[in-house]
Amino acid sequence: MKIAFIAHDKKKDDIVDFVKRYKDVFKDHEIFATGTTGKLISEMTGLKVHRFLSGPMGGDQQIGSRVAQGEMDIVIFLRDPLTAQPHEPDISALLRICDVHCVPLATNLGSAEVFVKALKR
Repeated sequence: MKIAFIAHDKKKDDIVDFVKRYKDVFKDHEIFATGTTGKLISEMTGLKVHRFLSGPMGGDQQIGSRVAQGEMDIVIFLRDPLTAQPHEPDISALLRICDVHCVPLATNLGSAEVFVKALKR
């Protein structure tokens, strides 16, 4: 499966820890991520990560484009709901496009855990 990872700044440690914890699951899938998130995941896990631009520079939209083209199977987007984001319209567009194309989207660790359990089957 093609899995996209995105994390706001305050959630980057969480997403790296999450991927490290489930590295054995993710190693069998194609991993994509926005710029800094992808760099951190790759450096900390050794997994190959296809990196897009940083989220505020268009990376969220690049992932959204892949979703719209049927080229992304799962999106794990650890959002910081307590901090305003300057690129909020891009974030909303990504969430909407996942809904439009019925692509599973996890926005917190609880829902991301459910996805991993499904991938383990």
